[in-house]
Amino acid sequence: MLNTKLIAKIFGSLLFLEAILMSTCLIVSIYYNGTDMASFLFTIMITTLCGLIFRHFGKDADNNMSRRDAFFVVTLAWVLFSVFGMIPFIIPNFSFSDITGSSMQSFSLTDAFFETMSGFTTTGATIIDDVESLPRGLLFWRSLTQWIGGLGIVFFTIAVLPSMVGGSVKVFAAEATGPIRSKLHPRLSTGAKWIWMVYLLLTVACVFSYMACGMNWFNAMNYAMTSTATGGFSTTNGSLASFHSPTEEYVCTLFCFLAGINFMLLYASVARLQFRNLWRNSEFRFYLSAIIFATLFIMAELMMRNGYDLEHAFRSAIFQSVSFMTSTGLFNDDAGQWPHVTWIVLAVLMVIGGCSGSTAGGIKSIRAVMLLKNMRNEFRHLLHPNAILPMKVDGVNVPMTKRITLLSFLSLYIILAGLCTFVLTVEGIDHTNAVTITLSCLGNTGPTLGLEIGPTMSWSVLPDLSKWICAFLMLVGRLELFTVLVLFTPAFWKEQ
Repeated sequence: MLNTKLIAKIFGSLLFLEAILMSTCLIVSIYYNGTDMASFLFTIMITTLCGLIFRHFGKDADNNMSRRDAFFVVTLAWVLFSVFGMIPFIIPNFSFSDITGSSMQSFSLTDAFFETMSGFTTTGATIIDDVESLPRGLLFWRSLTQWIGGLGIVFFTIAVLPSMVGGSVKVFAAEATGPIRSKLHPRLSTGAKWIWMVYLLLTVACVFSYMACGMNWFNAMNYAMTSTATGGFSTTNGSLASFHSPTEEYVCTLFCFLAGINFMLLYASVARLQFRNLWRNSEFRFYLSAIIFATLFIMAELMMRNGYDLEHAFRSAIFQSVSFMTSTGLFNDDAGQWPHVTWIVLAVLMVIGGCSGSTAGGIKSIRAVMLLKNMRNEFRHLLHPNAILPMKVDGVNVPMTKRITLLSFLSLYIILAGLCTFVLTVEGIDHTNAVTITLSCLGNTGPTLGLEIGPTMSWSVLPDLSKWICAFLMLVGRLELFTVLVLFTPAFWKEQ
């Protein structure tokens, strides 16, 4: 059965980390004399106390973690972080907020959990109609949830607290994205630190780039965190379009594009000055080619049908193409007003997603590469029935087990998308929005392509049941289906 003491020990460490992260938001709130100071102070106290309780129950734990434990830890860690992370949104509903005379917008349990899960999974869908009405501390917390969730909550713990997490290799396997894992340092904590160093450097560079374009430090910090996390939360109602700055839009496009590349590949190419390794990587070539094709097609459509000039068409097309493919969700234009054929292109990018081992969502470009190679082999097999046709990705043979897993993943993805689309349609959502909402949540993208809920609108009009379904899809999509859904199988709970 599950190693409950070890799981409690890990959960305690995670809650301590979450309390520390919330402390930075409390500092921001104090600096701006925000009405959410009491909310964060109370939440930090609750989170720390629960962390101590978990650590107490896990004080005699060993470090023997099974694969079953790893799947349970990873899934429940994301739920646990979201449950405690939503408390600052809920507290103003209670009389405790009267101490500071807070007039901050209150949230229902459903809305608070949806917003927090959307943050940690870097989906970026929001139920807040007026983001600018939120206190600065909460705005910073929304962005920080996306930054932490970008590479993974448990993965962050492995990098920061390696001695407190047993079975870290199994945990990494349960949380990492993509069908083919990148080779890390023999000590996983060291490899995790390398990846987080790349992530941190990208974020810092993005902050200074935004500030060089004219943003103040607060907006620069928030947009840098959500850009490098490919999350999409913003501090303004109009996202990046509010600033009316082409330079900022190009900066955002660049850093979102970089964040969509496999971080180990990026580290190996940049740190060793071997930039040709990028182009030699088949997943990166597919990723880049898809963005170039989509940009050129959408640019042509905008110039011919919407009357955009060349630069405006190029800027809007490349920004939205990168935003959808990397599942960022920031916008510099209202794609809902574009020709409907561009919606199809953007929806395809939304489903494919960025590279494995990046902060991007979607099914990942490597799976698209493997699927195309598998289809090519099937055509060859029709002509040469007795031929043995290996599938190679970057010179490495992909075993048959990986191919079967790929087909199982895609089949489950389609079934889950179809089922949830049906339920959302029954809930009264129009079919276009039902499809794109489902794909957006599974791909952790954020924006939708419809009339009732367009790419620039909040999701507040959704029924509560639909919001819970969407939150579940965000979690399933972020952990790539199997890690979460295996918990619902009878075999998982059988004693061995």
